[in-house]
Order: sequence, then C-alpha cells, then structure tokens
Amino acid sequence: MQTGRPTMFEPLLTTEQAAACLGTTRRTLEAWRYEGGGPVFVKLGGRLVRYRPCDLEAFVTAGEQLNTAGGKPA
Repeated sequence: MQTGRPTMFEPLLTTEQAAACLGTTRRTLEAWRYEGGGPVFVKLGGRLVRYRPCDLEAFVTAGEQLNTAGGKPA
C-alpha cells in the first residue's frame, strides 16, 4: 500500500517517531506490525524497523471517514 514516490532521500522514522506522528504509542505500532493492521514499514538488516513518512500519510488517508457508518470521502 505504498503511495507517493518515496526516494532514497526520504527520511526514515524510528518506531518512536512514527508513533508520535500518529499520536499513538510504540507498543501500539509494534502490535499493529505483529497483527498486520498498521502502516507499511521497512525492515533493514533483519531487525531494524523504520517508517517512511509517505506510508504514514497513506495509512492515515486510508482511515478517512465521512461518518461513523464508514462512508468514505470521494
């Protein structure tokens, strides 16, 4: 679910930085990674997890609603 045009020069955010951008906690992002329901992330060297700002924006945009019944914006 990658959007935009990420480049090698786009900053990669730590889990803590990404959590702050989303207004959530590191533990929530870790749970989302495990469950597969959160924003796209990048694994470097097998263990290092980072987030692209464009992927966080796509995650937020995908959650946009017009009402509590789940109406999506046009």
